[in-house]
Amino acid sequence: MNVLRSLFLAFVIILSGIAASDGYADTRRYAAFVADANTGEILHSRLADAQRYPASLTKMMTLYLLFEAIESGELSLAGTLTASRIAASQPPSNLNLSQGDTITVETAIRALVIKSANDVAVVVAEELAETERAFAVEMTAQARELGLANTTFRNASGLPNSRQVTTARDMARLTLALRRDFPQYMHYFTERSFTYNGHTYRSHNNLVGRVEGVDGMKTGYIRASGFNIATTAMRDGHRLVAVVMGGPTAAYRDAHAEQLIDAAYRSLENREALIVAARDLTPRLNPIREQDIIATQIAALDLSPPSAQGDGDTLPSLRIEMTDDMGMPPETTAGPEAPDIRPSGWSIQVGAYTDEAAARARLETVRDLADDLETAAMYTPRFDSNGRTLFRARFTGVDARRARAACARLAARDEPCFAIAPGG
Repeated sequence: MNVLRSLFLAFVIILSGIAASDGYADTRRYAAFVADANTGEILHSRLADAQRYPASLTKMMTLYLLFEAIESGELSLAGTLTASRIAASQPPSNLNLSQGDTITVETAIRALVIKSANDVAVVVAEELAETERAFAVEMTAQARELGLANTTFRNASGLPNSRQVTTARDMARLTLALRRDFPQYMHYFTERSFTYNGHTYRSHNNLVGRVEGVDGMKTGYIRASGFNIATTAMRDGHRLVAVVMGGPTAAYRDAHAEQLIDAAYRSLENREALIVAARDLTPRLNPIREQDIIATQIAALDLSPPSAQGDGDTLPSLRIEMTDDMGMPPETTAGPEAPDIRPSGWSIQVGAYTDEAAARARLETVRDLADDLETAAMYTPRFDSNGRTLFRARFTGVDARRARAACARLAARDEPCFAIAPGG
């Protein structure tokens, strides 16, 4: 245990050093959220569910619907779009289009990603829904389908509108949805510039090409929002999504986002060292008992969960939450939720957690990885160990063949899974 505690203390020292260089945090506009896109683990959360203005992060949803139209055959990259009088009247940032000007769909993508052109956003909206107002209704409907429960769109560009609101967590979900659903278009988010009508426009996303692993997505600014950024990064097989909203300057926003990304990767490295050390302390145990002891040892270290709120005196240090699956609420969990149900048949255990909601979230994540578990009941039995309450994440009501097959599939993906005979 001394080895484990020493590693943990080193871990805490790293995390406690994460603070903004100038200590600025305007809690009326500031919010931040960082998660491991591979597992859904929340690595940092500060005011992540507070209402904020998306500014040009809005254009990620405009692009989502544009990509969807291309994939459905409604549009093609080589197809042309025509600027209306309304589109041509949009304020900067823009391509300075005039009424009747035409651009290709591919140029529109680059203009939205790199230049963040407001006139092009309206061109796309009018092409797909005739009016920008109708398009905003479609944007909000798509937001609900993607789980963005706290986001409402009123325009396609992100220009000021007091009813166009979102949260840092929702913008992280949208960022990951873009990458998940349209990987074939992600190369546009790594481009640093493009040329249109004799002018070369450079990207506002200064993290791409400067911060290790960063490969998108979008920046935004209006006076009411401050400087926003939603970005993704990949290092050593771990993909992160990071959102910072309400920065006082673009430089501050970029520096803080870089700081959070670097700290998150350090926390992942140190967390893995913690778990390896914990495993070394529990040799020759059966896998289920070993996992329970590991969870208990980590819980005993009083590792605080991330806070969704803050006092705003300083920007937050980074904290790790063992699992949260991007904060999906318990009510979205399919299947039985009561912790006192009695399992029938074989069970499959995929984790043990200090929080029941975390156990349920883990079950939701694993269900998507193994088709055999789609109809299995979810079960989170409570047990106490050394004064700590833990919750096992188990699927129940399966036969032996199904349990072993599901575990074999999960093991092939390096996911922990233990098949448990009836009564186990």
